[in-house]
Amino acid sequence: MQKAESDSLNTQKKKELWFQQDGATCHTARATIDLLKDTFGDHLISRFGPVNWPPRSCDLTPLDYFLWCYVKSLVYADKPQTLDHLEDNIRRVISDIRPQMLEKVIENWTSRLDFIRASRGSPMPEIIFKM
Repeated sequence: MQKAESDSLNTQKKKELWFQQDGATCHTARATIDLLKDTFGDHLISRFGPVNWPPRSCDLTPLDYFLWCYVKSLVYADKPQTLDHLEDNIRRVISDIRPQMLEKVIENWTSRLDFIRASRGSPMPEIIFKM
């Protein structure tokens, strides 16, 4: 994120936004963390940030707790035998994801975030994602 981009976020938006990144070394250089802290304050989830990257980060990553399993289950349902068939299935499944489904994913994400914050990073109990 460039400084000019972070300046363009208005103060109200900054109060509503959370920034989450994993603890990869390339993401946690001192200059990067300082910029993110200046931009997002306490709303930074990162290694060396105010809210530490949780030990079970897949609990907070919609791609991990929802999208990959959802897509995989539907893409392979008819056992594609060719690369073209596989690619067609992927395109179809992704294009069939509706805004209502994404709203549920976001609702679920905020519940997960609340749990992680309240438990100060404890692993989440088994949660079944319901649509």
